[in-house]
Amino acid sequence: MALEAAEIKNMILEILPDAQVQVQDMRGDGSQFAAHVVSEQFVGKNRVQQHQMVYKALKGKVGEELHALSLQTSAPE
Repeated sequence: MALEAAEIKNMILEILPDAQVQVQDMRGDGSQFAAHVVSEQFVGKNRVQQHQMVYKALKGKVGEELHALSLQTSAPE
């Protein structure tokens, strides 16, 4: 079952409610997405830790229902 961009965004916001999240379906088929997440909770964390937080929010769907995710994360400037 394919995911929708809004569903991915909502899953991220459950874990990072302060985040600014943009999710784009790259192929239009619900299998490959690009996400940009900006959150205060990323302050003091390296890129790997930031990505781990987002992957945790996606509850194991990456590699299953979500075939590919291009992820950009950052703390607010």
